[in-house]
Amino acid sequence: MATALNIKRKNIDLPTDILRKLSIMAASAGKSLKKYIEETMIEKANNANITVYENPSPSGDPWFDDPENIAMVMEGIEDMKAGRGREVTSEEIRNMLGQ
Repeated sequence: MATALNIKRKNIDLPTDILRKLSIMAASAGKSLKKYIEETMIEKANNANITVYENPSPSGDPWFDDPENIAMVMEGIEDMKAGRGREVTSEEIRNMLGQ
């Protein structure tokens, strides 16, 4: 169980009909509403299966699943930070490609 050293307070807003239902559920469990909500949320969070995807693409583009591609992107970012690169416009790219 959490100790006073690792607890964070958070005010939450719930609809009154939900609070009424939760109050009934808490009373039937012999607990205060606060304790019931806390225990329910802790149990729910502890049982959640959370998967974090490292793919930065909002569409899930599989190109970013290849570690070599990610390494290339990270190398490019480091090059830019170190001043070993420059930004180009889409017009410059079209001109480079002869379009």
